[in-house]
Amino acid sequence: MLIDVLKLLVMPPLCLYLVALAGLLLLGRKPRAGIALLATGLGLLIVLSIPLAAIALQKGLQGEPPRGDFDVGDAQAIVVLGADASPFAPEYGGKSVGPSTLERLRYGALLARRSGLPLLVTAGLPGRLEPALAPSMAAVLEQEFGVSARWIEPRAANTRENAQFSAEILEPLGLTRIVLVTHAWHLPRALAAFEAAGLETRGAGTGWREFGDVDWRAWMPSARGLRESSWAVHEWIGRLWYALS
Repeated sequence: MLIDVLKLLVMPPLCLYLVALAGLLLLGRKPRAGIALLATGLGLLIVLSIPLAAIALQKGLQGEPPRGDFDVGDAQAIVVLGADASPFAPEYGGKSVGPSTLERLRYGALLARRSGLPLLVTAGLPGRLEPALAPSMAAVLEQEFGVSARWIEPRAANTRENAQFSAEILEPLGLTRIVLVTHAWHLPRALAAFEAAGLETRGAGTGWREFGDVDWRAWMPSARGLRESSWAVHEWIGRLWYALS
């Protein structure tokens, strides 16, 4: 619970609102400090809402995109990491996966059909009071993509646990070479975690970001821009945390 609260406090947009609020409270007593904090909070909020900034932050996290079809090599299994959930999805029976998780499942299903490799899905509690995400991932794979998950890992609450618990399932079966499916901006940290858990891992990234043909709309602040910037900031913080711990 404490970790969840700390994440909420250091992640945009809440942290930026708090900085701006502190600036407002200081305006009467220390005008210069108050104006500086207010300008910082509001300025960063605007910058992080710009889609071009979000693309730049995510692009800085990912490696080189693949050229042509992805080659699974001598991998023995495919592991798909969960991301977000949709806890209220009555049209799907009450709950389902979120859009980011769906994006990963789509690519994992494509690789599974191409290669014939078995799939493992891993994701625990997206929120402390919510059901595990992995069973919903398996259901989506089966019902919407026609691919069955061989293994369902429902305990992992973070990337390190994804790696640890996946290794506990696969290694006793002699399966130590895997293809790992996650978002491109998350892939380097995930690869390091799975390698540390003892699995030979080939990264299969999805959701690659590129500047491409940028038009004027890429400079206009938007809710989507802020959301994607927040994902990137979360990943930068995650990399720093993993490097220090």
